[in-house]
Amino acid sequence: MTPPPGAAAFLDAHGWGGAQILPVAGDASFRRYFRAVDGVRRAILMDAPPPHEDPRPFIAVAEWLVERDFAAPAILACDLDQGLVLIEDFGDDRLREAIDAAPAEELSLYAPAIDLLVRLRGHPAGPVPPYDRAVLRREARLFVEWYCPAVGIEPDLTGWDAAWEGVFDHAIAHTPVTVLRDYHAENLMLVGPTRLLGLLDFQDALAGHPAYDLVSLLQDARRTVDPAVEAAMLERYRAAADAGEGFMNAYHVLGAQRNAKILGIFTRLWKRDGKPHYPTMCPRVWTYLERDLAQPGMAPVAAWFAANVPPALRGDPLALGA
Repeated sequence: MTPPPGAAAFLDAHGWGGAQILPVAGDASFRRYFRAVDGVRRAILMDAPPPHEDPRPFIAVAEWLVERDFAAPAILACDLDQGLVLIEDFGDDRLREAIDAAPAEELSLYAPAIDLLVRLRGHPAGPVPPYDRAVLRREARLFVEWYCPAVGIEPDLTGWDAAWEGVFDHAIAHTPVTVLRDYHAENLMLVGPTRLLGLLDFQDALAGHPAYDLVSLLQDARRTVDPAVEAAMLERYRAAADAGEGFMNAYHVLGAQRNAKILGIFTRLWKRDGKPHYPTMCPRVWTYLERDLAQPGMAPVAAWFAANVPPALRGDPLALGA
């Protein structure tokens, strides 16, 4: 977490000369985050190095959200050639830690995140690419491309594609909305004395089905969400958005697709990128995936898993492949 070479000059050029540059976090991509501290002033420095990263989508979605009164960070300065972006600092009060510190308040803490998605659903999709069948198919294939080989499975690839084609119709929105895609407790900040919900990590937003962000939140790969909490929050959303049974079909298809994709991504982060802590989250993801596969509308995909992935090979790929 050494600051990028051009960070000091960038800050100096934009009125933050002499600020301390302190590490905050990295993530599953090449992006890294630092805090610029200048007296009482605070800002977050995003390092999105080209050619691996392009901060333009983050900037565009942030501006779209702010224009519609959602709490995305203000863009304070940017240098696109270096991939440096200075953004508003939402602090360190994440929804994840707030829930962990007060488990009895889990429902009341999740409720504003549900209500935000209801509000987001009320806006036509922003200027982002479509979350269409081709993207869903490509993402789902990450499971057979990475997880299966890591645990010694030679999967039925033709059957995999055919199984998903049988359910993807449910996941295509007739009226797309902006899908933030990484909408979970570690990317939601509680900002200021009113603990306004602040949004982070939305640069991969697409125009798709509103159920996807609910899956991200309620089938969280990074923290275990109790089925009772998931059910209560789904009921809250459906009541506010007047979402019927067709919505639940989409929820479970997108849940299965997202969780299969995550199993592939977490395996890839270990095998390709040398990040061995990601596979340790895979057993949790399997729990969510199996919950989605148990739904009647998921029968084609559930049958593929039953034929190709025995229960003994559903877990941490690093441990299973050892």
